[in-house]
Amino acid sequence: MDNVTAEKPLRPSARRRSLTIGLLRAREAVMSHFRPILAEHDVTEQQWRVIRVLSERGTLDASEVADKASILAPSLTRMIRSLEERGFITKRRDKGDGRRTLLQITAAGQNVIDEVMPESIRVYEQIDAKYGAEKVEMLLNLLEDLAELHVADLTSQED
Repeated sequence: MDNVTAEKPLRPSARRRSLTIGLLRAREAVMSHFRPILAEHDVTEQQWRVIRVLSERGTLDASEVADKASILAPSLTRMIRSLEERGFITKRRDKGDGRRTLLQITAAGQNVIDEVMPESIRVYEQIDAKYGAEKVEMLLNLLEDLAELHVADLTSQED
């Protein structure tokens, strides 16, 4: 066999399954059940995450919303305008710190939450029934641990 067609052996670390691809596949498998629900209510995945965070946590600084909704700040900035135009959220400057933008869900935004949530809960119940509620809880705990490890690694690198 010549060098052109011969396969190069994989590095030992490359033989391992890809965590990132596994996470993306799992995300797509789960989100495929939620996207049609959100589309019926004319809400994107990212918009849903923003209004859901605001519904659950109340008024928050935009940077807190970005963090809790797992959305990059530039994307959130564009989304705020759209959500505000649709009447789902309000924004205002923090009186104590004019650099901070505070976001709050409106009654119209809460109506979307109230309409989507029963359908969302049914999907979660179906996932629990097919995959197992205990396995879902274990997976969520493992994912939280993994996310905390990432934060801990970043913190220790700064020291």
